[in-house]
Amino acid sequence: MSIAIPDACTLPTAERPLRLAEFDALFATAVRRADRVGPTRARLRLTGPAGLGATVRDLTARETACCSFFTFTVTPEPGAEGEALILDVEVPAQYADVLASLTDRAGTIAEGRRS
Repeated sequence: MSIAIPDACTLPTAERPLRLAEFDALFATAVRRADRVGPTRARLRLTGPAGLGATVRDLTARETACCSFFTFTVTPEPGAEGEALILDVEVPAQYADVLASLTDRAGTIAEGRRS
């Protein structure tokens, strides 16, 4: 399961596996659902312990710094325990394949945890 990394990404090649591992850990522990809302927009529903929102904001801010084509919006939701949030991800049309691979990866990893 690979993810498309466009030339526009400025993260040094040596750091990319570490960043991918951070996203994979988030997908494995917090993603409850990953949906493509359209070709250029995805929505991930996450739940986790207190501090999840700060973790997601930190990771997405660092990702936007090297891949400026991503727009991440974090919206808190009511949760019974810990934190619940929605992570909306948008990209320009030319990066729809990157978004599709990210969304598919999130869904596959999250589904594997529930199996």
